[in-house]
Amino acid sequence: MDRLAPSLRPDERVVMYQRWRKLLFLHWELPAEVLARALPPGLSLDTHEGRAFIGLVPFTMRGVRPALLPPFPPLSNFHETNVRTYVHREGKDPGVFFFSLDAANGIAVRLARAWYKLPYFYSRMTLTDDAASGWRAYRSERRWPAPVPATFAARGLPEGEAAASTPGTLQHFLMERYFLYTAHAGALLRGQVHHVPYPVRSARVEGLEESLLEAVGFHRPAGAPLVHASEGVDVEVFALKRV
Repeated sequence: MDRLAPSLRPDERVVMYQRWRKLLFLHWELPAEVLARALPPGLSLDTHEGRAFIGLVPFTMRGVRPALLPPFPPLSNFHETNVRTYVHREGKDPGVFFFSLDAANGIAVRLARAWYKLPYFYSRMTLTDDAASGWRAYRSERRWPAPVPATFAARGLPEGEAAASTPGTLQHFLMERYFLYTAHAGALLRGQVHHVPYPVRSARVEGLEESLLEAVGFHRPAGAPLVHASEGVDVEVFALKRV
């Protein structure tokens, strides 16, 4: 499978700009058959050397705006947390499938559910930095729609030097995803984003408490997650297409 071609910028009109910042990537290995049966028709589970993963990714969004409009801070800046896995379509176009996306902006949630057909939820969220120690605290509490409660809390500490992921590695498999898939009214839809490769650092996590995985039907493994962090990337978003 070509895992580099999706990173190339498509020759299409940009419909939205976003800046993704202060990302914390938490991943757990789950049985492939458990994740595969939760996917919509038309998608296949993507694995790395036979291993399947579910991810939980909190971060903050900045400068979210349609391509022809300037940012408006009350609507353009908000926190988000998503639960996702990794998929492909007919052996090509590897991407992500979102089980849920929680965001701290009710208007953005409504627009994303209507325009991008993604399973967004409104949550109260905070993200705080301890400049002295380098730890970041993420917290999320879902308000609507159901299922509620669905919460997340953790402290993450980025460590080491930031670098782009090496193709072929597990880190590259988990980080470098440029297609997203969603299903709506019996149709499979695909979106695409473009950005430079993530500058990725290793990271530690402590105080992890969450029920987001349970809210989408999965039991979180007892072991510690695989953890990465990134200061972020500037993102171009392209139109959703039926595939």
